[in-house]
Amino acid sequence: MFITFEGTEGSGKTSQIPALAEYLHGQGFTVLQIREPGGTAIGNQVRDVLLSLKNTEMHPRTEILLFQASRAQLVEQVIVPHLEKGDVILCDRYADSTLAYQGYGYQQFTPKELRPMVDFATGGLKPDLTLFLDVDVEVGLKRRADGGEWNRLDAYDQAFYERVRQGYLQMIAAEPERWVCIDASAPKQQVQAEIRRVVLERLSKQKKFA
Repeated sequence: MFITFEGTEGSGKTSQIPALAEYLHGQGFTVLQIREPGGTAIGNQVRDVLLSLKNTEMHPRTEILLFQASRAQLVEQVIVPHLEKGDVILCDRYADSTLAYQGYGYQQFTPKELRPMVDFATGGLKPDLTLFLDVDVEVGLKRRADGGEWNRLDAYDQAFYERVRQGYLQMIAAEPERWVCIDASAPKQQVQAEIRRVVLERLSKQKKFA
């Protein structure tokens, strides 16, 4: 099963995924954790370019193409082979991030314009389940600021992240069978418990119909 995690800044994805992976390992699943951009030697080099504060002159089209380049390598080199082996893949961001951030957030490109590019990069591969960790934008940005590390992609105002969040909510409404919205404003343990419940339910259904 291919499970992706999406959310605005400070939603807690990065801390919740390892906890879920450890739990699923204990349940007998073979689990792989990956993140975007990156996840391969080539993708990690692209990640360095994308996140560097030195690259403030990067044009949005350049950024979009770099994300797709990293994603294409990740899909072909890592995701597809592990899915063929029957592993559970937990991915910190995936194609929906491009639509949310570069589409709804930037407002220079529409999600409709970006989808063919995303489909080309992924080979049409979609997640079996996408968890959206939802948190108030202002709360999330405060969490992010308190977290320390800052990169080029964090340098946007609150209005940008509000548009991103609304974009996610529109995508959830358009494809409710794939998405599950998790209240990420709750205590961490409570959020993790809800994530585990949702994931185990989906894994059980997949096993039943396999």
